[in-house]
Amino acid sequence: MALDNAPLGKTSDYPDRYDPALLFPVARDENRRRIGLEDGRWPWFGGDLWQAWEISWLRPDGIPRVAWAEIRFPAASPSLVESKSLKLYLNSLNQTVFSSDEQVEETVTADLSSVCGAAVNVRLLSVDESDTATGRPSGYELIDNETVEDVVYDYAPESLAASGPVVSEKLCSHLLKSNCPVTGQPDWGTVLISYTGSAIDRAGLLRYIVSFRQKQDFHEHCVETLFTDLLSRCKPESLTVCARYTRRGGLDINPWRSTEPEEQVGPRLIRQ
Repeated sequence: MALDNAPLGKTSDYPDRYDPALLFPVARDENRRRIGLEDGRWPWFGGDLWQAWEISWLRPDGIPRVAWAEIRFPAASPSLVESKSLKLYLNSLNQTVFSSDEQVEETVTADLSSVCGAAVNVRLLSVDESDTATGRPSGYELIDNETVEDVVYDYAPESLAASGPVVSEKLCSHLLKSNCPVTGQPDWGTVLISYTGSAIDRAGLLRYIVSFRQKQDFHEHCVETLFTDLLSRCKPESLTVCARYTRRGGLDINPWRSTEPEEQVGPRLIRQ
């Protein structure tokens, strides 16, 4: 993965003047080839919802403004954005004057769309608005108390199995942990799985999720691996996988991949 010039894992100055050149793209293709997918042939719809909680700029009269943002990257974009570069970029707005909130939205949208190679949607939100968080979305069953034999901490897709008549289920686990492939820092997340098909063995699914514990991958790559493993080994008729990760550096990343085109990331979770 060509990240030698990325700011991730390096000591960085934090500029406070607008600089879109800080954004660093990471091509998606390499990981997809690694999990056996051909270029341009992805078995999903999907996207990556980023929530940015530390955004500020200056009004024309010099008074700061603050906001948070929902940023939606399409999974079909050629590149994702390296997270530290996005943090540096957003900080470059701090001492920059914008005429309106709309100008900030338009500027960030254009810059992110340019670096990713596809249309990105950015929505600024007031920090004074109420926001509801939940432990897990309504209707999801927690699998974290399943009895698992022979727990492993190395990636184990062979743990997955499904059998029996067709069911429709929504399953949740708070036990997803992986590590940044550059810094080694832990990434913590909740996995939400919705499917129709033969019943997935819950103990095996939990064993599989726990097996990511030492895996080194970006958030988006982990979700694409989860989705393709479940699709190939359990063969559901329909499938949606979403991971809602905890915040780091003022950002949380929430990728979803689905056989259905509608966005399915659910509400913000308590750990976010």
